[in-house]
Amino acid sequence: MSELMEETSKRRTYAIISHPDAGKTTLTEKLLLYGGAIRLAGSVKARKAQKHAVSDWMEIEKQRGISVTSSVLQFDYNGYRINILDTPGHQDFSEDTYRTLMAADSAVMLIDVAKGVEEQTKKLFYVCKQRGIPVFTFVNKLDRYGKNPFDLMEEIENVLGIRAYPMNWPIGVDGSYQGVYNRKLAQIELFESSGSHGSKAMAAKAGDVHDPEFKAILGEAVHHSLCEDIELLDMAGDQFDLDKVKAGELTPMFFGSAMTNFGVQSFLEEFLQLAPEPAPRMSSRGKIDPKNEGFSAFVFKIQANMNPAHRDRLAFIRICSGRFKRGMEVLHVQSGKPIKLAQPQQFLAQERAIIDEAFPGDIVGLFDPGIFGIGDTLCELGQDFTFQDFPVFPPEQFARVQAKDTMKRKQFLKGMTQLTQEGAVQVFRQPDSAVEAFIIGTIGSLQFEVLEYRLKNEYGVTILMDRLPFGVARWLVGEEADIKAIKSMDSGMLVQDIKDRPVALVSNEWSLNWIVERNPNIKFLTVPEDSRSI
Repeated sequence: MSELMEETSKRRTYAIISHPDAGKTTLTEKLLLYGGAIRLAGSVKARKAQKHAVSDWMEIEKQRGISVTSSVLQFDYNGYRINILDTPGHQDFSEDTYRTLMAADSAVMLIDVAKGVEEQTKKLFYVCKQRGIPVFTFVNKLDRYGKNPFDLMEEIENVLGIRAYPMNWPIGVDGSYQGVYNRKLAQIELFESSGSHGSKAMAAKAGDVHDPEFKAILGEAVHHSLCEDIELLDMAGDQFDLDKVKAGELTPMFFGSAMTNFGVQSFLEEFLQLAPEPAPRMSSRGKIDPKNEGFSAFVFKIQANMNPAHRDRLAFIRICSGRFKRGMEVLHVQSGKPIKLAQPQQFLAQERAIIDEAFPGDIVGLFDPGIFGIGDTLCELGQDFTFQDFPVFPPEQFARVQAKDTMKRKQFLKGMTQLTQEGAVQVFRQPDSAVEAFIIGTIGSLQFEVLEYRLKNEYGVTILMDRLPFGVARWLVGEEADIKAIKSMDSGMLVQDIKDRPVALVSNEWSLNWIVERNPNIKFLTVPEDSRSI
């Protein structure tokens, strides 16, 4: 039992959230760099050399330079076992991001120093707040011109409704920064420049803020400005309170630049000390303590074809309690069947290692023969409970999809089935359609492109895609006769989801209200009755 408690207390499992292009994947790489997991960061692309981010394993990510799927990265640093969940920043993939946040114990919120709090950041922060997980802020791109640090603090407090406590402070004026001042250690950390464009770990000089040598290095004006800022923060700023951080009422704020390594290592070290260890999880039996000896976990992500050569399918589980052992037999609660967990893997993106054991907070990949679904619960034999359900997103864009070559029907159906189980898209069918076609629902249009790309590259199927003029989906509840005789659906479409539940697709909210008024015996739900909405 003492080993379980000790191993659990070492775990730090967190997600990195931000608006697109705030530098999330770059920060992830630099954390791995300082952790010794990689020797050269790839997202900086080493000028003309074709290097890509370690966490962006999918070919389309490498081509576009964006993350379109969550990655799991694990490494050890200073006695901690770190599980980073790198999420897509693009709003079209918000479903994947939200599901990943279900597996995290804390979040690092990345903010662009020039742009401040952006739209997608607000949405993701709101989910963290709903889940009650602590948020740590990293203000990135300090190597470029940006907003005044005090203005950024005020923006975080006004827009997100959370107080900010700067753990360090940028040194310099007008966007020309030379380093950061560490408030806890009361020292200046200057970063040496080199020709590596931020791809290697930098040595930092450190010393007291009043050191005459630093006054000489910084210059009179910059040094005086820094001393004034620190005095103002100490007198008028919030006091640091770890309980408020854990309650989500205060965010520790770090300044730095992932690209040039400003403040990255000091952020990592401070974050690991402050971030929470694995927390209890709510289940149908109440809270499950991570230090409970009984094994339990839930599936938060399914990914097909991570290794194209093997056409494998992996289910990612978050361990919630007890010790995981390779080859152990557990209950898959949703099917009611015992299953053996063979060949469990841990990840550094595409690089994998078979593991023998893991502990609460760890993320483990399991080979999935097609039995797992997102949100499924695994627990030791003899137990029977389920973890809290994942929220469901009502789709907002729709298209009809079919295989261009009817000879590729089998591959098309397999691809559509697997990508639906991943949660990449939502699939509907027209009950009376004679053609083997699906109606696809997504949050954003980029998901259509990824679907088309993956079907072609992973399943060898070229598709025909026709966008449909619908923007609203509603699940219908009522008598079957009423649903079949639904009125005023001339401009809409009646379809069924993968569980054969009736769904109405209409163009907009005005059209929906018109239909609702004329069908008083039918309930129109944003998500199925047994699901929670976002």
